[in-house]
Formats: sequence, C-alpha cells, structure tokens
Amino acid sequence: MNLIDTHCHLDYFGDEIDSILQRAKEAFIEAMILCGTNPTDWDAHKRLADLHQNLHYTVGIHPTNVDENWERDLELLESFFQGNSKPVAIGEIGLDYHYLQGVGDARAVIALQKEVFRQQLLIARQKHCPIVIHSRDAFEDCKQVIDQSGCDWHNVVIHCFSENGDGMREINARGGRASFTGIVTYKNAENVRQALRAQGIERLMLETDCPYLAPVPWRSQRNEPAFLRETARYVANLLGLGEAELCALTTRNARQFFKISS
Repeated sequence: MNLIDTHCHLDYFGDEIDSILQRAKEAFIEAMILCGTNPTDWDAHKRLADLHQNLHYTVGIHPTNVDENWERDLELLESFFQGNSKPVAIGEIGLDYHYLQGVGDARAVIALQKEVFRQQLLIARQKHCPIVIHSRDAFEDCKQVIDQSGCDWHNVVIHCFSENGDGMREINARGGRASFTGIVTYKNAENVRQALRAQGIERLMLETDCPYLAPVPWRSQRNEPAFLRETARYVANLLGLGEAELCALTTRNARQFFKISS
C-alpha cells in the first residue's frame, strides 16, 4: 500500500530530515516530490534529491516570492534543467491574492505576479514538463493565464485544490487535474470533498504540502509525509474504495504525471 507525496517542503525540517524520512518509510511513502518556491529551496531540494533516490524536486517562483530579482531568478530556474538530476516539474507557480489587503498598490502586485507566472509557463511549455499550480483567491485569473499561455492542460495540476465541484469540472474539462491535501479531512471543507468526488480516481493525486495542513487527527500540528497515510485512508472511505486500491491508483497517477520511475 505504497503512496507518493506529490507536494512537500522538506527543506523546512533542517536537521530533522533523517527522522522525517524514516517515519515516511515506515508509513510506506515510497517517493516524495519536493516543491520549489524560491532559489534557496531549489538548491536545498536538489541536494536532498541527489542524496535520496526516492526524492524528486521541482523549481518555481511562488507568487508571494516574486520580487525585483525575478528576471535573475528565471535565468537560474532554467539552469536547473541542464546536466543531470533535472527537476520533474516547474512549480509551484501561479497567483495568490490572499495577502493583498493593505498592500499599497495591489494592482501592481497582481500585474507582476501575472507576468512572472506567464514567463514560467513559457519555460514549462518549452521544456514540455509538468506544471504545479498554486492558486489562492485567484482561481479565475489562474485559469485565464494558463488558457492564454498555450500550455497543454494535461500537464497541469492545481495543488491543494480548494475550489468546489464545479471548479473541478472546469479544470478536468480542460484536461487538467487537482491534487488534495489533509484539508479534505476537515469538518468545514465540504467544498473540497465535492471537488474530490467530482474528479474521481483516474487523475487523483495526494499530497501533504508539509509542514502545513496536517490531516485530522493532527490538524494544527506540524505536518510531515508520514501523515499522508491518514489522508489516504480518509479518501478511500470517501470514495468507497479499499485503501490498497486507492494507494495503487494514486501512486500510478503520480508516476505517470511526473514521469518518475523510482
């Protein structure tokens, strides 16, 4: 009953990384995708991936990390695709309007986020690689920017999906998919459960987004890859599947989407 954690941030754990990985192994988490948000964690995640065969990494400028150095960061991002140990995707990239309240010139912030998003989508299109999308309070704009980019939606996953079933059907109709976190176990997250049911199993992937969003019964505690097992149990029950079947299908989906073999 192995699982793949398709979105985690292991650079957060520092000196605890060996114990985190051991607990993941004991929970049968067979592989993890370490998702990038800025040049600092790109380097950290690449080093971890070089040390551990079951760790893979992505590179991307998170929308809240967009700053005046974005052009330099884009050049650095492209350099990771040279040589060995390449990223398995570009991400997490996208739009985040959640923290705009109180920002002096919100329109300028949004415009810059969109420009950097477009530029990263262009790189992803040139590299023919998967794309991990961050969308927070910006769902309509995210869809529009991706639509306009010319990227193949079949290469797109919206991570930590938090829209409803109608939003999920829109993404699936374009060819895209969503991955789900421990939020699906929260009592007040019926919209997320509706979205998960709407997508069904054929494109479903699971993630922790650790150290954030731990599932019940660890909600509000620090999350880690081992806790994905509890999310999988919950989702299997929600969809009326056996846990072994759910694990096999989501693992297959993750391997196919990210083109990983180990």
